[in-house]
Amino acid sequence: MQIETAARQLEALGNPTRLRIYRILVRAGRAGLPVAQVQERMEMPASTLSHHLKRLVQPGLVRQERNGTTLICHAEYPAMTALLGYLADECCADEAGCPPERP
Repeated sequence: MQIETAARQLEALGNPTRLRIYRILVRAGRAGLPVAQVQERMEMPASTLSHHLKRLVQPGLVRQERNGTTLICHAEYPAMTALLGYLADECCADEAGCPPERP
């Protein structure tokens, strides 16, 4: 992963509202959630939600697909895994004898 990509993703997740939205989508699983359900859970106007979703779609953390008239949002799990790996892969790399701990 390039540092610019990681920075854009972390910037998007650095907003508390977007982080809550992202966690809702991660919890939803691979089927994702319709925008209306995300809106209901977040208790926010559609225009505000749309703005925040756009900020998560742009760096590749979320994708949207249309199913008839319903817009479904999905967490992009490979992007999440890559970002977490980027942050953890070099843990303690400069410290002799400190192997990185994996969950």
